Amino acid sequence: MERFKLVIILGPTAIGKSELAIRLATHLQCDVISADSRQIYKEMNIGTAKPTRFEKQGIKHHMMDIKGIREYYSAGRYEQDVIGLIDGLSGNQPHSVMAGGSGLYIQAVCKGIDEMPDPDFSIRDRLISRMEEEGLESLVNDLQSLDPESWTEIDRQNPKRVIRALEIIYQTSEKYSSIKKGQAKSREFDYIKIGLESEREILYERINQRADRMLEQGLLQEVQELFPYRNLTALRTVGYQEFFGYMEGAYDLEEAIRLFKRNSRRYAKKQIAWFNRDPEVHWFFTGSFQNILTLVEKFLNSQ
Repeated sequence: MERFKLVIILGPTAIGKSELAIRLATHLQCDVISADSRQIYKEMNIGTAKPTRFEKQGIKHHMMDIKGIREYYSAGRYEQDVIGLIDGLSGNQPHSVMAGGSGLYIQAVCKGIDEMPDPDFSIRDRLISRMEEEGLESLVNDLQSLDPESWTEIDRQNPKRVIRALEIIYQTSEKYSSIKKGQAKSREFDYIKIGLESEREILYERINQRADRMLEQGLLQEVQELFPYRNLTALRTVGYQEFFGYMEGAYDLEEAIRLFKRNSRRYAKKQIAWFNRDPEVHWFFTGSFQNILTLVEKFLNSQ
């Protein structure tokens, strides 16, 4: 029996992953699987650049709108859900397209991810409170003392990563680094990774233009509706936090928009750094559809 094949489209925010995925899926007559850690939430639409029904062009999309913002979700659960989804899809189509910028989610599907305990929100809340009172550096210093290996490897500028590592340490009385084994799991499907890139100035202009479109589409109204839930983990993300600050009176709307665009650019830089470490990615500049299609068809026709 021929193995299922997954075409993965990845890259930084606003680069055009969704458009390419839909175009490929239309050509290949298959479904699209979202690899975006925020598009899974039903309430978050404009701020996550979720494609509209019109933009989907009749292509079925999976792993969108599957959870509410109050529900816990993780890369480990995403791995389980997508592996199950692929098992189901393989009976109806020989391949699918996956698209998104959440590197950890893509890694979880391709290589697997270490099993971690479910979060202990009482510990997490205490760590978040400490960070707000003492700053992130205080937590980073704790991590260095308790688990030097994780301190060396982790992104120490990322509060979510630092808090999660400490949470697991306090929850299990074990080092986070000792729980992370990092061993790749075998898969019953093949995959190819297609990365989209562009000149940095062009990417930043795309980010700014998309931010303006989001505002025109009603982003502020969406943020207003979600304001009562602003402390939930799902909403601690670019595109929402900046406007929560505005609504709390910390700064004016002009500053919120500036922060939104700036933080989106910073997020894009982090995504680029993550994906650049992956030797499996085949990189193409945006607008290279025919060259991408040639490589994808070669992959799909290979044994």
